[in-house]
Amino acid sequence: MADYWGIVGYPVSHSLTPRLFAAVGEYLKMNSAQQVFLEANGIAEFESRVAVLEGDLWLSCTAPLKHSPQDRLGVSGPDGVNAVNQLKRVGGEWSGTSTDGVGFVAACRHIGIEPDGSILRMRGGGSAARAIAAAWAAEGGRIIPEEGRRPLISGPWDSAIIDGGEATIGIDLDAAPAGGDSETLDADMQVSISYGDGASTDEFAVIMVAAQHLEAWKSIFAPERAA
Repeated sequence: MADYWGIVGYPVSHSLTPRLFAAVGEYLKMNSAQQVFLEANGIAEFESRVAVLEGDLWLSCTAPLKHSPQDRLGVSGPDGVNAVNQLKRVGGEWSGTSTDGVGFVAACRHIGIEPDGSILRMRGGGSAARAIAAAWAAEGGRIIPEEGRRPLISGPWDSAIIDGGEATIGIDLDAAPAGGDSETLDADMQVSISYGDGASTDEFAVIMVAAQHLEAWKSIFAPERAA
């Protein structure tokens, strides 16, 4: 059981994650942890902030901290993703994983889109893009990459990459955090995973953050309580 749980990264003041921790914890009768919002622009600031928190710590990790924990904390994400968005410290030992991809797939299914046989048009090549590409390809989906700030590199999703087609869903992963605007993509439906203050529960970004949070409980925080 965690002594603290919450969010780390920058910005985080808008984050729903601490409230999601509280909601799931209450449901599972594991609600004695203290909520934390830890603002950190880099791994050194992250380490200084968590050093003063004694005990076990469960954190969702957002930009710009999805890459650096791997080297400094000795944790690793899924194959090809090379980033984490969930961190757990128990007895001073760190573990971590990425739930961005599986959360995206779960959110798509929630709105009626099945990845198998569907085409995803995706702009961006960062950690969230790689996680989503890996999960989408693993579920039988196809991907049309659109170059943004960086290209989507080679990875386990290579066989799912296609040059063109009618995209079922599009997403601009280069949209700024906290509700930043997206570039318009050619797809039947476009979604965003960036949300800000006042976001509603029917927004895709909110559905996804809830989905990836539930996946984190199942895979790393409390797998023994998974249904």
